[in-house]
Amino acid sequence: MLNRSEFLEAFFGLAKIGAILVPLNVRLAPPELEAVCRGSAMRSLIFDTDFTQVVETIQPNLHVRDYVSIGKDSPGWAKNEDFIGQYADDEPKIVGGGNDPAVILYTSGTSGYPCSVVRDHLSFLWLSAGLMATSDYPSEERALVSVPLYHGWGLNFVVTAVHRGGTTILMSAFEALHALETIRQEKVSAMLVVPRMLQQLELVPSFETYLNSLRTLETFQALPRELEKWLKQGITVRHGYGLTEAGYVTITSSADAANPNSEGQPLFCTEVRIVNDDGADAPPGEVGEILVKGPTVMKEYWGDREATYQAIMGGWLHTGDLGKLGEDDLLYVAGRKKDLIKSGGESIYPAEVEKVLSLHREVLDVAVVGRRDAVWGERVCAIIRFKEGTSVTLKDMVAFCDGKIAPYKMPKELILTKTPLPRDSNGKLLRSVLRDRLNGDGESVLRHFLEEPMSSVKATS
Repeated sequence: MLNRSEFLEAFFGLAKIGAILVPLNVRLAPPELEAVCRGSAMRSLIFDTDFTQVVETIQPNLHVRDYVSIGKDSPGWAKNEDFIGQYADDEPKIVGGGNDPAVILYTSGTSGYPCSVVRDHLSFLWLSAGLMATSDYPSEERALVSVPLYHGWGLNFVVTAVHRGGTTILMSAFEALHALETIRQEKVSAMLVVPRMLQQLELVPSFETYLNSLRTLETFQALPRELEKWLKQGITVRHGYGLTEAGYVTITSSADAANPNSEGQPLFCTEVRIVNDDGADAPPGEVGEILVKGPTVMKEYWGDREATYQAIMGGWLHTGDLGKLGEDDLLYVAGRKKDLIKSGGESIYPAEVEKVLSLHREVLDVAVVGRRDAVWGERVCAIIRFKEGTSVTLKDMVAFCDGKIAPYKMPKELILTKTPLPRDSNGKLLRSVLRDRLNGDGESVLRHFLEEPMSSVKATS
């Protein structure tokens, strides 16, 4: 279902009686939803009647006992109110807690199949405590949440708001003007956003006039340039690093404002290590794989011992992400290990190049990926969406990068696109989709995101 109060009723109610919630991504196709339902051994399915047709499609292949509908009447399906009415009004006995599984969150897997992340009750409690102790979380915050609750990020944020006694206002789906009107009417003080939401909000005429009550934005994957207009309004921006398998790992506080490129410091209950390819700790400033340890880390991958063993070794979660710890103990994320570009024996981190390119005033969106090259192994390819009417060449972009990054990191190829780059519903850039297309492995997949042809300009030197 989309964001609605019944989602949270189900989450907290099921946790109380020791049952496990399996949030379903409404963007998945019926075969994908069916695989999640079967893989999690789902016993009951609560669904919004807007998705009745999808449920009818997958029902014949499921072993689900109870189907419960929410929303407008849908003949043939039990209504949520009637289902709840079968049971006594007495307060149920608390059965779940501690290390018992609370949710199974499905996330993208490197094998092409979704990973089933099991988070226990204590992981949410520690996460809330860690955020409140590490960053600036006021107790009376009024938070607007329009990112999907079926993703870990949205759910983590709401649980923390509940624990600190704040108020949560849910939006079923994001729409810029409606979001701004809600901020004004509900006196929203904090908002959870992805970069594309910021862009859409800024397109609303006089958007700044709606923001009198807004004090804080919380975001991931945002570049400094994308936050400029909001910082000018005196709004604090919290951001950090996290993943489904561990929730928030780091978060910024007001003390970190001097380091806008960092992802903040680890939560007080979380340990972070950076290791090189040999598994040894990397010195400060050196890039390596990010390892995480602490009570917020997942319990396991549901029903997959081998994947769990590969992910958690010696008590440390191997994230597959690259980063470095500065002398200030702040985390700086360089990207995914699989996104690393190897060109002429040099290692190039796409996120580093993207941050520089994004500073160009005509750039709306940018992705950097490696493209196969007979001479260099891979070459740096920049895929850029410019503002309408912009005329910028590869030579111009290389000149813009001069002095900001090393020459070997500069783009050797520029691809122009008129449509938004592929991102998931959390705003995370899907470089793998672009990389597969450019290297001949996923053209039809990319066309789903980039409906207009891309034009390519290669480097002449």
